[in-house]
Amino acid sequence: MLKVQQLTKAYPTVHGTLTVLHSVDFALQAGDALAIVGPSGSGKTTLLGLCAGLDQPTSGTVTLAGREIGGLSEDERAKVRNEHVGFVFQNFQLIPTLTALENVLVPLELRGDRGGEAEARALLDRVGLSERTDHYPVQLSGGEQQRVALARAFVNRPKILFCDEPTGNLDADTAHAMVELIFGLNREKGTTLVLVTHDLELARRCRRVIRLRGGEVVKEGGAG
Repeated sequence: MLKVQQLTKAYPTVHGTLTVLHSVDFALQAGDALAIVGPSGSGKTTLLGLCAGLDQPTSGTVTLAGREIGGLSEDERAKVRNEHVGFVFQNFQLIPTLTALENVLVPLELRGDRGGEAEARALLDRVGLSERTDHYPVQLSGGEQQRVALARAFVNRPKILFCDEPTGNLDADTAHAMVELIFGLNREKGTTLVLVTHDLELARRCRRVIRLRGGEVVKEGGAG
């Protein structure tokens, strides 16, 4: 489902080249759950963005859902993401002028699918928001906004879900509920999960863990 080979990302600076990710390798099968952990500045979010085709590597390759995405145009990468990928971000990324239901429908509308309202409503019901479909983000709590974002991430039935600190802005109880939803939907839908987190308890829920330090993998293995 996801294969990363010798992935490197470097930026030119006035002081020379800054390498934020160096020669990372791993592969995930369908249904796998991977946590990426490490201190701030270790390259976690950079790695996630490269895996999702949101950014281009300096060298190395990313194969996503059977396609090597490095040689694709931005439009082609966006098409691959829309067909195969879901996202959950720390800061929700909801569109403020759209209702909860309309926000969930955005990925389907981007691919020209006008028939997904029943699926969107079912997902909002699954995350406990069936009574809030017509509410705007400003009318929702942080936890409710994150649940809308989770429903949106699953509405196009992604093969792989990328989560960047999905519980970072939530209180402990809400974070726990969100984690149960992420892993519950992961199991129900058979979706591959890639999760960036500072939360080691959350990381232990994943079958595999990659630890980054200074842009390099310092340990990979099971979550135990």
